[in-house]
Amino acid sequence: MKAAQTFTNIEITDISTEGKGVGRISVGENKIVCFIDFAIPGDVVDIQITQKKRNYREGKVIQYVKLSDKRTEPVCKHFGTCGGCKWQNMKYESQLFFKQKYVEDAITRIGKINTKFLPILSSKNILHYRNKLEFTFSNKKWLTKEDFNTLNIGEDLGSVAYALGFHIPKLFDKVLDISECHLQEEPSNAIRLEVRKFAIENNLTFFDIRKQNGFLRNLIIRSTSTRQWMVVVVFFYEDKIEREKLLKHISKKFPQITSLQYVINSKKNDSIFDQEVKTFSGENCIHEEMEGLKFRISPKSFFQTNSTQAYELYKVTRDFAELKGNEVVYDLYTGTGTIANFVARKSKKVIGIEYISIAIEDAKVNSQINNISNTGFFAGDIKDVLNNDFVSTHDKPNVIITDPPRAGMHEDVVKKILELSPEKIIYVSCNPATQARDIALLSEQYFVEKVQPVDMFPHTAHVESVAKLVRK
Repeated sequence: MKAAQTFTNIEITDISTEGKGVGRISVGENKIVCFIDFAIPGDVVDIQITQKKRNYREGKVIQYVKLSDKRTEPVCKHFGTCGGCKWQNMKYESQLFFKQKYVEDAITRIGKINTKFLPILSSKNILHYRNKLEFTFSNKKWLTKEDFNTLNIGEDLGSVAYALGFHIPKLFDKVLDISECHLQEEPSNAIRLEVRKFAIENNLTFFDIRKQNGFLRNLIIRSTSTRQWMVVVVFFYEDKIEREKLLKHISKKFPQITSLQYVINSKKNDSIFDQEVKTFSGENCIHEEMEGLKFRISPKSFFQTNSTQAYELYKVTRDFAELKGNEVVYDLYTGTGTIANFVARKSKKVIGIEYISIAIEDAKVNSQINNISNTGFFAGDIKDVLNNDFVSTHDKPNVIITDPPRAGMHEDVVKKILELSPEKIIYVSCNPATQARDIALLSEQYFVEKVQPVDMFPHTAHVESVAKLVRK
């Protein structure tokens, strides 16, 4: 067997959007980029190549020759095994630096746009900032070195193989059993650990994704800044006696849960969007609040997972729009209408469009519970909905706010926006690369006045970017 190739004294000069350190290695007469797990800029490392690609390599650290001054000690014991929080070993100010750099590089290099970049808005909380976590039950626990050290030879794994946690990256059937997670405040950890303990003590089976059997499938925990808690337990099949036993135990143990719900999902995939969600106790939803506005969050609702920072993001969006009260605003990819309802008070009319019909129903409810009467929400593929008849019926927009998924806007949507020619476009994006691509297409009629990066997800490479485009 051929020995894996190694390189020594590799300086890490940058970090990728996937959170891997970037260095350069000599291959023949060429210098080739190498992406290295858990290395950060400023490190000097010896590495072993794990993947060879045509134009780059991937590697792992076998020795740290010099540690970067940007390093810090990770808070979580699962760092390095769990697929999340890949930047937890980097100081927060350095995380912000590289996120700012990523946004600026994307807009200037991909979009070929020169503009004003405002300093990134940091997250007020860098731990316990998420309002939603989804965990998976599995009888295929990922065994760590610690697990192997504590196992007895010949021991029947039994419940030792049971896990309630997160999928191991690139291994769909292996789940890391999580004993602590610092992303959501308590009682999130307490709820998860109690559910796991009760299930094992009562011989409830955990899901086997390969064999498609097992009773317990998923656990979803949601919270709000108003201290409301939602727990959704997903079962693979119905067993009323065992299901009620577990749900009653959760309800009694955690009286702060305001919405306890369950799903019977016998499909091959984990999605519950096409499944019926039933309320076991409490309300069928929870509510978030911003500036006195209430936002209904049901089990299937999309809501920004960092509530505190979402408020900052929406304020930037509203400020960039500079609404005077007489504008018709189109909110594309409106989701549950959070931005649409947030800007409605300063608009003549807001029209929200979203392809997920369930989200549109939530958007309508959010307007109703806040006594907002100048919004309209419509479901469908935006490139199909946004036709001449629709615009004629609902008036031509003065301002368009667009917040598409990571893939960005469909080319036909971009063309339609250019045809509608609003005075301003506020482009909110979770992917600066596709945002830059779309802005380049819009630049024939618009100039980018400014861009505001917003950090929604500390300890990850993800960053939001808000761009203000003004008609030339």
